[in-house]
Amino acid sequence: MFRMILSFFGGIFTTLTMSIGMVALTIGAVFWMYGRDLPSHESLASYTPPTISRIYSGQGRLIDEFAQERRLFAPADTIPDLVKQAFISAEDKNFYDHDGYDLRGIGSAAVDAVKSRGQDVRGASTITQQVMKNFLLSGDRRAERKIKEIILAARVEEALPKEKILELYLNEIFLGQNSYGVAAASQTYFNKTLSELAPHEAAFLASLPKAPSDYHPVRRKDRLTARRNYVLREMQQNGYITEAVYQKERQEPLRSVQNGDFESFKAELPPRDYFTDEIRRQLSEHFGEGEFFTGGLTVRATIDNEMQPIAADALRRELESFDRGRGVWRGTGETLPAEALVDEETWRAALSNVRVPRDITLETQWFPAVVLEVGTGGARLGIESVENDEGGNWVPRNDMEWARARQENGKLGGRGDLVDVGDVVLVRRMVTDADGSFIRWTLRQVPEVQGGFVAMDVNTGRVIAMQGGFSYQSSVFNRATQAKRQPGSSFKPFVFAAALDSGYTPATIIVDAPIEINTPQGVWRPQNSSNRYYGPTPLRTGIEQSRNLMTIRLAQEVGMRTVGDYAERFGVYDNLSPVLANALGSQETTLYQMVAAYAMFANGGERVEPTLVDRVQDRYGRTVYKHDKRVCEDCSLTTLPAGTSPRVISNRERVMDPVTAYQLTSMMKGVVERGTARRTVNLPVPTAGKTGTTNDAKDVWFVGFTSNIVAGCYIGYDQPRSLGRGASGGGMCGPVFQRFMSKAVKKYGGGKFAVPQGCEFIKIDRFTGARLGAGASGANVVSECFREGEIINFGITFDGGFAMGADLPLVEEVGGNRGREVTTSSGKKAVVGPKAGFGTLSSGGLY
Repeated sequence: MFRMILSFFGGIFTTLTMSIGMVALTIGAVFWMYGRDLPSHESLASYTPPTISRIYSGQGRLIDEFAQERRLFAPADTIPDLVKQAFISAEDKNFYDHDGYDLRGIGSAAVDAVKSRGQDVRGASTITQQVMKNFLLSGDRRAERKIKEIILAARVEEALPKEKILELYLNEIFLGQNSYGVAAASQTYFNKTLSELAPHEAAFLASLPKAPSDYHPVRRKDRLTARRNYVLREMQQNGYITEAVYQKERQEPLRSVQNGDFESFKAELPPRDYFTDEIRRQLSEHFGEGEFFTGGLTVRATIDNEMQPIAADALRRELESFDRGRGVWRGTGETLPAEALVDEETWRAALSNVRVPRDITLETQWFPAVVLEVGTGGARLGIESVENDEGGNWVPRNDMEWARARQENGKLGGRGDLVDVGDVVLVRRMVTDADGSFIRWTLRQVPEVQGGFVAMDVNTGRVIAMQGGFSYQSSVFNRATQAKRQPGSSFKPFVFAAALDSGYTPATIIVDAPIEINTPQGVWRPQNSSNRYYGPTPLRTGIEQSRNLMTIRLAQEVGMRTVGDYAERFGVYDNLSPVLANALGSQETTLYQMVAAYAMFANGGERVEPTLVDRVQDRYGRTVYKHDKRVCEDCSLTTLPAGTSPRVISNRERVMDPVTAYQLTSMMKGVVERGTARRTVNLPVPTAGKTGTTNDAKDVWFVGFTSNIVAGCYIGYDQPRSLGRGASGGGMCGPVFQRFMSKAVKKYGGGKFAVPQGCEFIKIDRFTGARLGAGASGANVVSECFREGEIINFGITFDGGFAMGADLPLVEEVGGNRGREVTTSSGKKAVVGPKAGFGTLSSGGLY
């Protein structure tokens, strides 16, 4: 009997032993099979998570940030213990005790879930397992992935310290609101750093990893509060906070940025604009999009925070003034349905979702609004972010009579009949100039005409301001850097520069007379903007008055390939086609390139590489790009002699002879003082520049400079068409330049243009080019720079090699037009050209 009992239990023991062995072998085989082809965990030791690239102004102010995942990397030693303890309590209470997987934790989590009927659910995966899932494995829920997760977790626990694993976890997890990692989440929800968090706020963040959308601070506030209090209780039970702290913290209301309890960190950021978006475009090309959006770059921009809004305002004023002068109402094109207007809460919610620009300030801020009522006296509005007045916010009818709306049949309606109930419009406050007190609301619209503006330092190429259109939120296309348009007569200085470097002088005489050129498209008969011919004229007057015919003859004399070489050397074009029409600026370029090229005139002929960025540093603070390539000879010295400064040596390439640069600058001063920009540009310091207006006034330009700042403006329609009769570069872009530069001069100063060595000054008559005595004076007397030792041949006339037959007289009188009589500096009378009787300009510059 005893032997039977022993045999029975022996059989059971043997069976159990064999079963256990089989199970162990099976488990071992499974783990061996799944562990063979697992990804290497060694990369985690040097892993750096994707982080935000941030852009700072020249004054150190944060102005924008770019990221695919909004993450601020926080090393483990900078994360407060309170935050670590909150996440450990919520996700893995045995984190410091297990080897990557936690059988006790799995059992405990199951028991807690049963006891609380699913209310208190702690994850069964350890933090280490979650790191494996996030970094090395897919996120599916299959048993196969779970086995791999456990295997990798065990391996990682042997390779990495606990603090490194925790660092990876706390910087990688998604916590909602496009926030990755605890540092970004702390900023997103509380606008605080990690060190500023209270225990209930740390518990708030620790409540989010499993399903951030299920614990939304507004939509699921009660659920999030309960989860937060659960985490606080776990922290107390784990010994991280006292009972008293737990009781106090659980009573705290759930506060967040999303509930309006804290100001959002975004409120400190200006709206994204053309400047920072252009930095994104250029650096993405330079470093690659992956590095720019994930590399945690620190970018120091060249932007001047004081001058940028002045540039935007200057351009916007001109664009809006032109648009309102056309008197056509387009509105925003957006409407709200009747059901969205039933009450204030409904229309405010609906209006907040309408895509209209919210980045416009012109005199005062522009607001989106919806028309709630239309009456004989005007329109009553509901205005975003503005409380309703007792009688409502009204735009009076007389404010709308400047425009007419286009009807379905294409015709314009009556004046003032602009809006209907439900229309979404833009409005701004009209205020007094004296004290800014409110007068009334006024209706506005984004102009159809667009433009660009760029200003930069003439010596460094640092762009201090750039505006690529009326509103970035209305159109992200940057007309300063991306729009290729005909520069018109603003290109002429490059033709004159080529001539001056080829032996011509400001007093050289060029014939201003009709020209006929046979082209494959037929006979081209260019003409001056005045439709007149002026006969033999000095180069200076040719550029001051923007004479097309002189420019063509000069280009023919010098050679268009030489002109093209200059244009390419200055970066205006990559390859200028050597046809004469291009001497008048008919080949397209960008405003950005033109302004950079003019900077080289202003600085005496040295190459300038334009830049929006001073310096770029990687996430470790190492400089990976620096714009300023100058060498500081004495910066390594510990001391310098009293009264001396470190020597900074320029290593810039010279692209133009300094005497040529000065001659051209002096001639372009005449454009501002006596020429095509004289009516709109008038600064208290010496200023030079050139206007540009293309055929049919489709594009208008002005680029000008002082001794230290160069700025340029372009205005035109995105789909080129005429701006209308009377539109010109001087008339439209000149005021933009004037508004900006009048403020820039106050900040940056300005002085006389430096006279280079090798200049000999001789007085000439600007009408005839004749040499005058040293004592000559008068409005037509100009002291001209000539090269020392140069043999000056006054009175020689160049005609570009164009023959003039009997049908092309030097001065042709048509229809009784007798021309214009002027008095030269010698006191003699001269008649300058009557109106031409034929010809139109087919392309290129006018004036």
